[in-house]
Amino acid sequence: MKFPSLNLYRHFLDGVPVYLARHYWWAYLWPVAVWFFDHQPVINAILFGQYRNLMRATMAKLQIAANERVLQLTSVYGELTPKLIEALSPAPLHITDVAGVQLELAKSKAPDDNVLLATRMNAEQLAYSDNSFSTVVLFFLLHEMPKEARANVLSECMRVITAGGILLVTEYAPLPTKHILYRFPPSRWLITKLEPFLDGFWYDDIVSLLNLYGKNHGKKATINSDERFFADFYRVIEIRIAPIGA
Repeated sequence: MKFPSLNLYRHFLDGVPVYLARHYWWAYLWPVAVWFFDHQPVINAILFGQYRNLMRATMAKLQIAANERVLQLTSVYGELTPKLIEALSPAPLHITDVAGVQLELAKSKAPDDNVLLATRMNAEQLAYSDNSFSTVVLFFLLHEMPKEARANVLSECMRVITAGGILLVTEYAPLPTKHILYRFPPSRWLITKLEPFLDGFWYDDIVSLLNLYGKNHGKKATINSDERFFADFYRVIEIRIAPIGA
């Protein structure tokens, strides 16, 4: 949500992208909000009761993915991070976020320092080497970014995931024209007001974009599975990354 008259977002810039501070300071950067939103009933309400279903589906796909070295790209509220840590043990989970307050929250959920390797980076320009990870997890990140930022993140995913690796994306499904929340104007207005980049994301073909940006890294992307939830409002997709020509 945007508050142009107050310009409160300027107090939360601190090295984060302007779009993030401007539109989401109230949800991800304000310590009071970080405490509030990280309660399970709140998270579940935001996702219309689907949080646990989406998390379980994500974890189920992780179990069959290559998980020698896993990156959670940006922090998330709720139980996902500790569940990932538990599933990967004794190997550590790598996590990066551009917001220090979010990284501190993630670290507070780890049983010790050795199981969570946290770094502060912008997902659009990661400092990791090429082919660093066997699996990357994106959990409701892309729809919160403007188009150019999404493009940069997808390109970075293709760069850091090794050939033969997996990209797990839990997100809104493509444009839900038949869903009641989209067809009912007040709910559509509220959702797109709170999520100002969602309308553009609804029209994106993630796999086509991954293949477009993957050309620079000699890789291609194909969907292994696409599981839908809440009458096709959300999806969990498992995307296999392979060398071009394989």
